[in-house]
Amino acid sequence: MTNKILEKAIGIKDQLVSDRRALHRIPEFGVSTPKTAAYVTARLNEMGIPNRHCGVHRPEDREIAVLSGCPDAPDSTGVVGLIGKSGPCFMLRADMDGLPIKEETGLDYSSENNCGHMCGHDAHAAMLLGAARILKDMEAELPGQVKLMFQPGEEMGYGSKTMIEDGLLENPPVEAAMALHVWPQMDVGQFYFSPTVTSGSMATFYIAIEGKGGHSSEPQKTIDPIMIASELSSALNLIIPREVNPDIFATLTVGLIKSGTASNIIPGAAEMAISIRTLDPDVYDYLLKRVPEVANGYITAWRGKYTLKIHKTPGTVCNAALSAEMSKYVGEILGQENVCQAPPMKGAEDFAYVSKCVPSFFGFLGAGGADYYPLHNSRTIIDENVLPYGAAILANCAVEWLNSHK
Repeated sequence: MTNKILEKAIGIKDQLVSDRRALHRIPEFGVSTPKTAAYVTARLNEMGIPNRHCGVHRPEDREIAVLSGCPDAPDSTGVVGLIGKSGPCFMLRADMDGLPIKEETGLDYSSENNCGHMCGHDAHAAMLLGAARILKDMEAELPGQVKLMFQPGEEMGYGSKTMIEDGLLENPPVEAAMALHVWPQMDVGQFYFSPTVTSGSMATFYIAIEGKGGHSSEPQKTIDPIMIASELSSALNLIIPREVNPDIFATLTVGLIKSGTASNIIPGAAEMAISIRTLDPDVYDYLLKRVPEVANGYITAWRGKYTLKIHKTPGTVCNAALSAEMSKYVGEILGQENVCQAPPMKGAEDFAYVSKCVPSFFGFLGAGGADYYPLHNSRTIIDENVLPYGAAILANCAVEWLNSHK
């Protein structure tokens, strides 16, 4: 079975490359990726795979997106497809959004706009389309169903959430899920995974401080928002070294303080943005509570008023038993010697929202070599020989999981 799946994937390499290059030309940033979603939908229709739009963009998320410097969008353009007729349901996920980076690779299929697929999501979508074709050909043999999740907005940290809120994990209910991420600085055919905590959690706090402006010669008549922001910044930077175990990875960064127009004017308002990252779920929950507590204490102590908004992406925490099971199925494609455990990624990954709901597995697939540019670089490229491996891994994991849980 495994060799047949890999052979099928190798046999459709030209289509995999064609899909990847077509998507590479039209990168879109954010939860609204209409051209990409239209391409995916057309390909699923060609394969006879039922599919639907899936995603809702709530007003509160739109507001946070704009605060984060992301494009506003009235709609989330996720696509979900389904293969199989009945039985347990396993879900395969691919993100499909790009980055606001102008591509400088010089490829003849480079981006046609000012965005770029510099995080490999074009490859993820192409590999899932390839897996879909393999699984559709095997549909009559499947002892269950495979749900296909094509999501926008991963780089915004909550694209998967927009789909879950639109019923992604229902009808039929998803019982387990997996996702891959290409890694250009790993050799093609290498696969790394973390069995439990897989990615860091992230949150950004946006604080708008309201003071009372006035002349610099009469500070007693003012409420100085710059002074408040400065005091608050110093206090927040004491949380990690004084309240978090130093053996645990955690960072807090005051990345933005904005206020004022001239040296002789005490302004009426200030803005702050603070980010936290950690690999520990308990520390994440603690910081989500502690940062607002400290902010409230300092701002109100100096007679200021404020509003606080939080953009959250939890950490991806995989299921240990599922990770052990799925890594064997990956090894059936790549060879067990090429499948290794590795430390978790400190960056955030919004597959976290799926992993909070159902048992999940996430892994990193080598797509280049040590001399390749890293992800999120304007010159990031991948070795397209990875595409059949990715499609085969996704298809094989789905088939073997269904066979084991029918």
